[in-house]
Amino acid sequence: MSIIVNNVSKQFGKQWALKDVSFEVGKGEVVGFLGPNGAGKSTMMKIITCYQPPTSGDVSVCGLDIWNDSLELRKKVGYLSEANPLYMDMFVTEFLRFIAGLRKVPMSQRKQRVDQVIEMTGLGPEMHKQIGQLSKGYKQRVGLAQALISDPEVLILDEPTSGLDPNQLVGIRNLIKECGKTKTVLLSTHIMQEVEAMCSRAIIINKGEIVADASLEILRQQAVKQGMKNASIEELFHTLTKSASSSK
Repeated sequence: MSIIVNNVSKQFGKQWALKDVSFEVGKGEVVGFLGPNGAGKSTMMKIITCYQPPTSGDVSVCGLDIWNDSLELRKKVGYLSEANPLYMDMFVTEFLRFIAGLRKVPMSQRKQRVDQVIEMTGLGPEMHKQIGQLSKGYKQRVGLAQALISDPEVLILDEPTSGLDPNQLVGIRNLIKECGKTKTVLLSTHIMQEVEAMCSRAIIINKGEIVADASLEILRQQAVKQGMKNASIEELFHTLTKSASSSK
């Protein structure tokens, strides 16, 4: 398994953002981490990428432990955070070359790698602009490009399609699915349609707890069993999160 999460909990003051969360993601999987806003998705992703320690529990990525192998683990991961921090005064190509240097891409390969991710993410028309001049959708593409620049084994994408128009959505969805052929991809969203468009499996989280973890086909079967005649996974999602909230 590329990602193994074991009994992870995270507490902020008196509030528990995550409660005893466990799951695994294998190589070649594109898995949707699905839940309403405030469910704990971003917190979990920050823990996996070593930006934040858990209160308890353990995570390993590609056999590397977050407690003992943090620096080596980060080399295996490309991360697009929800905030998508960018240097607005830098030009697109300048920024990507800068990130390539930080990620230790060999000098001899940097220009080629920057050109590759620009083509992959459709940034060609905007590559000579300052990032601050770009639309929100293109800024999101720059965030995806920086996550891909070192050709990581694992991609952690927090709301990767946020701000994209319908035409851009198709290209980015196809890119993420293509990445899933050779990489492990974990992407968060609160939109069920995004999971159905890109993922083969969904992990549903609510109030910091996993309420479902299954392939989309099994989730459809569960929807049928609960009387949802059209096998709507989205209806099942709302049912699961609503029932989990009402049981607190």
